[in-house]
Amino acid sequence: MINAREYKAAETLRSGRMVTVRAIQPEDRTLLLEEFSEIDQYSLYLRFFETKNAITDEELKYFTEVDFVDHVALVVIADIGDKAKIIGGGRYIAYDRPAKVRIAEVAFMVHDRYQGQGVATLLLKHLLLIARDGGIAKFEAEVLPENARMLAVFSRAGLPMSVLRVDDVLRVTLTLS
Repeated sequence: MINAREYKAAETLRSGRMVTVRAIQPEDRTLLLEEFSEIDQYSLYLRFFETKNAITDEELKYFTEVDFVDHVALVVIADIGDKAKIIGGGRYIAYDRPAKVRIAEVAFMVHDRYQGQGVATLLLKHLLLIARDGGIAKFEAEVLPENARMLAVFSRAGLPMSVLRVDDVLRVTLTLS
């Protein structure tokens, strides 16, 4: 069984940069705030479906203090100069349906400078390992139609995928089995 709370793996981005994919920790609050302050407003809109100028203390706690059972969050850390920085993050939050099929909503955020380098793909790969080990049968995600990069990440995952348009949002479902 995977210990998600202690999860850590070395990976290489498409650019050749070495990174670490690991479980988020409460001590990552400062790193997360730094990343948030550097992300373009349009990227934040694609992630949160609204403009977002700041992250509240309550949100910061929610993002960094997870139970690693139903709420699992990973970050990608890169050494930039002499400093470790979060360049991306992904999480899933599981919930039970009446049929007892374990489904989790999944979401990602990648720093603008590192988009297109495989950060979200790596996060999805590692979240899939943890989710399958935890009995999750499906991932669901709400994606804006203009978020072509995120849709491509899901398409390239090699999993059965369905897409349903609900109003102005695409509901993507990946079957993990």
